Amino acid sequence: MQLSIVEFARDVIGYTDAHSAELDPSTVHPVIHLMPDQDGIEDIGGTLRLGSYPCVLNKESKAYALYGTETIHERHRHRYEVNNDYRNVLQEHGMMLSGISPDGRIVEMIELPDHPWFVATQAHPELKSRPNRPHPLFRGFIEASLKYQKSQN
Repeated sequence: MQLSIVEFARDVIGYTDAHSAELDPSTVHPVIHLMPDQDGIEDIGGTLRLGSYPCVLNKESKAYALYGTETIHERHRHRYEVNNDYRNVLQEHGMMLSGISPDGRIVEMIELPDHPWFVATQAHPELKSRPNRPHPLFRGFIEASLKYQKSQN
């Protein structure tokens, strides 16, 4: 999801130097940045956002249609997040912030509503997927791929 935000900021919004502060700390447009409560912490050992966290889905999103519920719980392992200073401009250019933490502080999932399948998450769905019980996002990706393939024939 983080690099999707970087790409969108560069090629859709026009911030050609947009980047993650993790990869380029001097970028003028740090669309991905440290979580607010970690800014300024020097000793980052043990500061990951780690484990299961709740996420509230936009009822108009593909994610909501796939999960079938408004509040989900997904597993995380990261310390960088979408920089909230860029939320409005991302949305103004067509990105849906489709999953947000219950307190509204953290973007958990994004989508491009007009795309056949562009859903990205900050979480790690592979940790909850099984061969006989695929994660909703993986199932949705396969379904969208098959639908697209049929539309091309």
